[in-house]
Amino acid sequence: MGNLRSKILLPVGLLLLGIVSILLLTIPTKEIYAPPPDMYGIVLDAGSSHTSMYIYKWPADKQNDTGVVSQHSECHVKGGGISSYAGQLGAAGRSLEDCLKTATEEIPKARHRLTPVYLGATAGMRLLNLSNHNHCASVLEEVGQKIKSYPFDFKGAAILSGQEEGAYGWVTVNYLLENFIKYGFVGQWLNSAKPTVGALDFGGASTQITFVTQDHVESPENQMKLRLYGKDYRLYTHSFLCYGLDQMLLQLKAQVLKSQGYASSVSHPCYPQGYEDQIKMGSVFDSPCTVPLKPTPYDSGATVTLRGTGHYDHCLGNMSAIFNFQDCPYSKCSFNQIFQPNISGSFLAFSAFFYVHSFLERTTKITVNTPVKLEEATRALCNMSFKEMLSIAPDQESRLQRYCPASAFINLLLVKGYGFDEDSFPQIAFQKKAGDTSVGWALGYMLSLSNMVPAESLSLRRALLPGAWITLIVLFALLLVATLGLLAYQALRQQKKASDHC
Repeated sequence: MGNLRSKILLPVGLLLLGIVSILLLTIPTKEIYAPPPDMYGIVLDAGSSHTSMYIYKWPADKQNDTGVVSQHSECHVKGGGISSYAGQLGAAGRSLEDCLKTATEEIPKARHRLTPVYLGATAGMRLLNLSNHNHCASVLEEVGQKIKSYPFDFKGAAILSGQEEGAYGWVTVNYLLENFIKYGFVGQWLNSAKPTVGALDFGGASTQITFVTQDHVESPENQMKLRLYGKDYRLYTHSFLCYGLDQMLLQLKAQVLKSQGYASSVSHPCYPQGYEDQIKMGSVFDSPCTVPLKPTPYDSGATVTLRGTGHYDHCLGNMSAIFNFQDCPYSKCSFNQIFQPNISGSFLAFSAFFYVHSFLERTTKITVNTPVKLEEATRALCNMSFKEMLSIAPDQESRLQRYCPASAFINLLLVKGYGFDEDSFPQIAFQKKAGDTSVGWALGYMLSLSNMVPAESLSLRRALLPGAWITLIVLFALLLVATLGLLAYQALRQQKKASDHC
């Protein structure tokens, strides 16, 4: 019986092997593509007060010419922004070393040479470029040489224009809120029907407003066109240099000093009662943002004492003086003779907008969701003493004096400047993050620039077409049935022969 079974199985196996070999050689196959590993990109966000490094990754098989980018990790550089190292040879480059080393550990070694690195500097370097072009160029050259010493594909260190900063912030917000795209049933990206959201950014040296508009933009420099995921967007965007939190506070100090004759001791109505600070005149008037208010003659080393009085109406009066709401060469303006169409849709306010709004609600217990509530909360905050503020927010002691002027500024900016009213103000969401990612321009920058990163050649593999697989399966099944049938038939014959002998 065993010998017989072996005699049957051997030729059947050989036959089966021969059939499979013939099929694999003759049945048509189709080339399928196996995507290579993720691609990586690094963006160094060189802001006015600090630098952050973001590592992004996206599949090499990009969708609609735009990489599906996600944040891999981030690293915050210790110390101030790169502009703060002007005149200190090597200091700006050295400040980046820890984060760049982290990048070499975070990104697979095989990907180092293929990973593009971009450094984008914003308002801090724009101001340095205005005050000392040579120092600005030196800092950019220095950080570029430092980045080149690491095993990445350095693409350049550049100063972003205010319009670029605003537009890329808008891209980041809407990408994270999934307003551009959505998943289809089989995993492909489809155009989203969701409306986009406007972006309000409040940094250290500038503030930006960006939103989609159908209105005619009377000033061409305030219009940008972007194409993402196969769709075109027309944006209104403007960046107000010198109206970020730090530079706004300097303008306010300059205005307070001017209004009181540049005396050695002045009252500051936006600072809380009980707060006192001594400053050097140079710390106020060495900025390009305060040049129009600089006294002549001017002693940069002179000391001035600022005494907080906590008077909201006087604070608002001094704050209003740093805006120009009167002159407008267009059909409509926000302020400082800058054209702005009517705002439309929802907005996300981030960076310092979020922190100030959060502090207002925390200290006053007022829900700030209308212009009336914003003014009510700002007035209540500005009338608090430093001691009262400290009892509510002891963790903010070093920054308490900033919140009243920042709140008064935001009130003027959003309501009188941008034109948010009782209907549109509730459409502003004050958020630190969109999804689980901090909002800023860097992700939008990387998302847009990923169009410029060549897609890798996909590695080819050969695969049988579905019809060929079905044919093979059917043949295997038929051969198996035939073999089992033959074995059963032979077993019955043996059994019959044995019974006949008996």
